[in-house]
Amino acid sequence: RLKPPGPPPDTRALVDAARRARAVAHRHGALFVVNDRLDVALAVEADGVHLGQDDLPLADARALAVRAGRSDLLIGVSTHGDAQVSAAVAGGADYLGFGPVYGTRTKQNPDPVQGIQGLARAVALAGDVGVVAIGGVTPEVAAVIAATGAAAACAIGAVNQATDPARAGRTIGDAWRA
Repeated sequence: RLKPPGPPPDTRALVDAARRARAVAHRHGALFVVNDRLDVALAVEADGVHLGQDDLPLADARALAVRAGRSDLLIGVSTHGDAQVSAAVAGGADYLGFGPVYGTRTKQNPDPVQGIQGLARAVALAGDVGVVAIGGVTPEVAAVIAATGAAAACAIGAVNQATDPARAGRTIGDAWRA
């Protein structure tokens, strides 16, 4: 997922970075999802776009993607509680980000912690829509998160702040599959 730190770069720079990131992702057999910016996702033919609660509404994003000939574009939505999960599922989200499951220092003003029980409820409410857990994901909690039925987990701090990010990612993946 392309989400640069700091102030937003100009759109041209973001499109250039997204094109490079998409090439790397596809070279390694991974999907490429752009955060927040439908325009950039469409411009670089990303596999998907991830929308936060304050971004373009899901219905509008879907309509614009279809109009652009991208009815196949995956659209994910960040959710932080039961009502948002239900609304995103009803609105046709392809997947949900849910959290923070545990406390996080990655965001300056994080939403309230939902806990493992909140994640389990989100998975149940989402039905066939995949739920990606986010917030405080570490090797120590990966198996607990997996046991809820979540489709995946997203670890930011545990990977980005590690001395060996690749190894940290593998360790979380190994714990998830345990």
